[in-house]
Amino acid sequence: MAFYQLQKEQFINADIDTVWEFMSSPKNLKEITPKHMGFDITSNNKDEKMYQGMIVSYIVKPVLNIPTTWVTEITHVVEKKYFVDEQRIGPYKLWHHQHILEDLGDGVLMKDIVTYQPPMGFIGALANKLFIKKQLETIFSYRFKVVNDKFNL
Repeated sequence: MAFYQLQKEQFINADIDTVWEFMSSPKNLKEITPKHMGFDITSNNKDEKMYQGMIVSYIVKPVLNIPTTWVTEITHVVEKKYFVDEQRIGPYKLWHHQHILEDLGDGVLMKDIVTYQPPMGFIGALANKLFIKKQLETIFSYRFKVVNDKFNL
């Protein structure tokens, strides 16, 4: 069955230390997620510094305001360079999200590569075409705006 990939880039007018501190902190996920997603972190480690093997759990309402448990594992971390989160429990058959930060000297280029596969084969492929892809675009557009407003003053 097919899988899909979403790639986004954003220039952030801040130093790598500041950007890393914000983007690699689980507690900031709620701030960069649209309110209508009903996103809440349910694990007790949201204030901890991110590390390889970290498990973070959330409640999210991606479809029809129905609460869904989402559990991710931070599978790779190279400080001030990148980290990867992978879904362990949640709405996707596959979710692999690379967060890449490139220090440009005069700012940071943030790259996201999300590789995902909806569940339920053909029905999931149809759902992706009808609303999942659009929903992910909306989420990342919201995040772009929040990050832009926070750092690109």
